[in-house]
Amino acid sequence: MAQQSIKFIIKQDGSVTEEVIGAQDRECENLTKNIEEQLGVVQRVEYKPEYYQAVTIEETIQEFTHDSEGC
Repeated sequence: MAQQSIKFIIKQDGSVTEEVIGAQDRECENLTKNIEEQLGVVQRVEYKPEYYQAVTIEETIQEFTHDSEGC
């Protein structure tokens, strides 16, 4: 998984812009939810292309065999 970070820009008028870096799909919403609740009302959301990319989950299954008797 790539490193995820949030970049904030605070303008002179007090407005805040945030940009999520390294997240895909709804991961960005999960990362920013608590912060946005503390900052106040979200006026606009612009999704980057990464938002529309599905998250790939890799799963590794190992199969073990047991040949000894008595266990």
